[in-house]
Amino acid sequence: MDVSQYLEIFLDETKEHLQSLNTQILQLEADPESMDTVNEIFRAAHSMKGMAGTMGYKRMQNLTHDMENVFSEVRNGNIKVQPDMIDVLFQCLDALEEYTNNIQTSADEGTNDNEPLIQQLNAILSGNKPAAAPGKQVKAEAANEAGVSEKWNHIVLDESQVKVICEAKAQGKEVYGLNVEVQENCILKAARAFLVFKSIEEKGEILVSDPCTQDVEDEKFDRDFSLIVVFDGELEELIKAASSVSEIANVTGAPLVLEENKSYQAAAVHKEEPVKEETPVSEVPAPAPAGKEEAPRAAAPAVKANEKKAGKPVVNRTVRVDIEKLDGLMNLVSELIIAKNSLVSASSQGESNSAAFNDQIEYLESVTTNLHESVMKVRMVPIESVVAKFPRMIRDLSKTLGKKMELYMSGEETELDRTVVDEIGDPLMHLLRNSADHGLESAEVRAQRGKPPVGSIFLDAYQDGNNVVIEVRDDGNGIDVEAVRNKAIDRGTITPEQAVNMTDKEIINLLFLPSFSTAKQVTDISGRGVGLDVVRSKIEALSGEVEVRSELGVGSTWIVRLPLTLAIIQALMVVVGGEKYAISLNTIQTLETIEPGDIKLVQNEEVINLRGTVIPLIRLHEVLDIESTNEPGDSLVVVIVKKGDSLAGLVIDELIGQQEIVIKSLGRYIKQCKFISGATILGDGEVALILDANALI
Repeated sequence: MDVSQYLEIFLDETKEHLQSLNTQILQLEADPESMDTVNEIFRAAHSMKGMAGTMGYKRMQNLTHDMENVFSEVRNGNIKVQPDMIDVLFQCLDALEEYTNNIQTSADEGTNDNEPLIQQLNAILSGNKPAAAPGKQVKAEAANEAGVSEKWNHIVLDESQVKVICEAKAQGKEVYGLNVEVQENCILKAARAFLVFKSIEEKGEILVSDPCTQDVEDEKFDRDFSLIVVFDGELEELIKAASSVSEIANVTGAPLVLEENKSYQAAAVHKEEPVKEETPVSEVPAPAPAGKEEAPRAAAPAVKANEKKAGKPVVNRTVRVDIEKLDGLMNLVSELIIAKNSLVSASSQGESNSAAFNDQIEYLESVTTNLHESVMKVRMVPIESVVAKFPRMIRDLSKTLGKKMELYMSGEETELDRTVVDEIGDPLMHLLRNSADHGLESAEVRAQRGKPPVGSIFLDAYQDGNNVVIEVRDDGNGIDVEAVRNKAIDRGTITPEQAVNMTDKEIINLLFLPSFSTAKQVTDISGRGVGLDVVRSKIEALSGEVEVRSELGVGSTWIVRLPLTLAIIQALMVVVGGEKYAISLNTIQTLETIEPGDIKLVQNEEVINLRGTVIPLIRLHEVLDIESTNEPGDSLVVVIVKKGDSLAGLVIDELIGQQEIVIKSLGRYIKQCKFISGATILGDGEVALILDANALI
C-alpha cells in the first residue's frame, strides 16, 4: 500500500490536531478538573496515534500512544493533573511538531526517538500506579493454558510451501509460528492487523496467515490470527515488531519443526516474553503488502520510515473550502460557458457591431467579475490558523521570563488570502515576543507605576476596506525615544545635528534598520530592534506596511496593514518613456498636475509643497533608466503615493486609467530589482511591469 498519496491530508490533519492539543492543554492548565477537556485531548491524541501508525511513522505513533495512556489514566481517575505533567505534555507537542516539520520537508519523521520524554510519560504513569506486574503477562499465561498461542500448529501446508521451508532452513534461516491477539475493545481490528503484517514483512517473509490475508483484511476473525514467518533473526525481534503496533494485547511465538504430516509443530518448550506495547521501535516497516505465499527472498535490512516515499519537500498547498463556495463557483463557470457560446453565435452571424454583441460583452464582464470575487473567497482563510499558536507561546514566555502576562486576541475569524496567511506568522510572532520580553516591565516596576501585576498583550485583527489590519499592542514601558536617539548617534547612524531636527516618529523608525537595538542585554527571545528589519521586509514583500505608535510608560502599538489578496488587484496604468507600468491603487493618495516652477530643491533633492506638505519627487524615467517623452517645460503628471506616514510623488509621462490586473511573478532570476514587484499581461497581449511604491519610497 502506497501511503504517500495521503501525505498532504495527513499533514493538514496532524497540524489541526496539534493546534487543538495546544489549546486544550492550555485550558487544562487553567482548569485541571475539566473532564470535557481531558476527553478532547484523549481523542486528539488517539486520532494522531492512529494516523501516524497508518502512515508508518512509528516514532510519532509511540509518543502519541504514551500520551494517550496518560490521559486514559486521568479519565479513569487514577492520575491527577499536575503542573509538571502540563510541562511534559507541552514538550511532547513540541516533539510532535518537530516530527511533522521533518515529514513536511522530507516525508521522513527523522531519527529522534524522544526517549527522555517517553520515560517521563511512563514515570507519570508508574508514579501513580501500584507497582504490580502488568496484566499482559497474566493474559499471556492464560492464553497458553487455553492453547491459543499454539494455533499455528494446526496449519496444514501444501508441497510448494514445504519446499520453501526446506530451502529456507538449508540457507540457515529460521521458521517461526506467531500468534497475535488484539485488544478486546479494539475498534479497527483489520487496520491493526494490517500494521502487524507490515511490521513482520519488514523483518522477514510471511509464508502463511490463518485466517487468510483476505479474511484478515475483511475483519473475518475474532481477536487473534496466526502467522508462519521465515526469518534469519531471533524470535524476540519478530515479537517486538508485532507488539510495537498499538492496541495489540499479546504476541507469542516459537520456532517450528517440519513434521511428516506437512504441518508445523512448535518446539516442546518455547520462551514467551510479551513486549510492552509502549516500547519504541527504531525500525519502521516500509509500506509493502503482506501475506503473499511465494518463494522467500533474502531478508532485507530494516529501512527507515517511509524510505520508499518521494524525497522531495512536501509543501502545504491545500485550502479547505465550504461546499457552498464551490457551488457558487460552479454556477459562475456555467454562466461563463453560456456567455462564450452567445459570443460565438453572435460572431458567426456577423453581428459583431450589433447591440446584441455589446450586450454579450457586458454580460461576460459581469460574470468574470463575479467569478474573480468567488475565486478570491475560495482562497481566503481565517488568520486563526496563524494566531491560534500564540497563547501557548505567551504561556511559555511567561515562565521563561518570570513575568506574569496574558494575551487577549480578537478578530481571529478575519480572512486573508492563503498566500499571505502562510507568510505572516513569523513577523507577528516576533512582534509578540518583543512585547513580552522588552515591552512589559517586571512585576516590581509595574507595582511602582501602579499597573496591574499581570501585563497585557493584545492582538487584534480587522478588515479595513481592501486591507486587513493586525495590531499588536502592550501596556508596557513603551519605546524610550531618547535612548533610541542616543544609540543612533553612538552608532553613527545619524549625526547629532540630524538628531535634533528629527521627530519622535522618525527616531522610532530607526528601529527598523538592520541590527539596530537599544537592548542592554542580548537575549535569545527578542530585542527591541533586533530583527525588526526582517519583520518590515517580510511584510513589505507581501505588499503590506508596518508602523509604530508608542508612549513612554504607557505601552506600544505595532500596526501591520496587509492586502486582502496578492493575486488580483486594482491598479493605475501609466506610461513612462513609451512603456506601460502599473501602480497598485491601494498605495495611491491623489493625482496632481505640477508646473516645473513649483519644484524646489531641499538638500539637493527635488520636492514640491502640496497644500502645506513637503513631498519628495521621484522621476520614474531616471529610476527605470529610460528616456522621458516629456519636454523640459511641460507640466508634470505626479502620482502621490503613501507608505505609512511617508509620501512621495512619482513623476510619469501620461496616464492610461484604472484597470483590474492579474499579478504574475517574474521568477527568481529577476528578483534583484526590488521596486518591480511583478508583471501583468494586458488585453492586447503586451506585458506591463508592476511598480512597488513601498520600495520606491
